[in-house]
Amino acid sequence: QVQLVESGGGLVQAGGSLRLSCATSRSIFSIDTMGWYRRSPGKQRELVATITSGGSPNYADSVKGRFTISRDGAKNTVYLQMNSLKPEDTAVYFCNANAGLRFWGQGTQVTVSS
Repeated sequence: QVQLVESGGGLVQAGGSLRLSCATSRSIFSIDTMGWYRRSPGKQRELVATITSGGSPNYADSVKGRFTISRDGAKNTVYLQMNSLKPEDTAVYFCNANAGLRFWGQGTQVTVSS
């Protein structure tokens, strides 16, 4: 079992930045892959970024060069730094842990105004 708690969402103007945090209930190094997904109104949930237990990141094409996924092992926390935000980034962002089974956080709203 992995419990995930997200924080850091909010309202920001286009071009601005936000940093999301996902605190886990166990060592992130024991989890195969941590990731961020998002769901926009009327759309299916989509992958934003992932990071493996070995530290390899992966990004959706739509966020490459703007978003950065990182982690802090001492805090068992994964971050998503989002820069140059666009209105189309508006969504509920979910933290995911793939540890054999998949676990999800409750989601945090990110709203980017134009």
